[in-house]
Amino acid sequence: MARISTDQQVVTLINVFTVAPEHQQRLIDLLVEATEQVISRLPGYISANIHRGLDGTRVVNYAQWRSVADFEAMLRHPEARPHFEAAWRLATNEPHLYEVVYTHSAAG
Repeated sequence: MARISTDQQVVTLINVFTVAPEHQQRLIDLLVEATEQVISRLPGYISANIHRGLDGTRVVNYAQWRSVADFEAMLRHPEARPHFEAAWRLATNEPHLYEVVYTHSAAG
């Protein structure tokens, strides 16, 4: 099972999209489609998690890649580009790369 951990050497993308509520589901569908058809098949891909904002105006993509170079190669991939452009027509976005420095969870 995949889990967020400080002992993994990964880069994390947190991309916050701002979208009109009437376009939120379409944006989610585009991101899922891009992930399943193209992005998940590219070198260095680890995982993607799409989150729907309860107010209808946000969608967050939390994705992990093996390296910054793998992430940047994905951005340049010709099959991924049309998916990005379709998403950008629906929403603005603010992508940033992170590293995990701390995690905590309830004992289970």
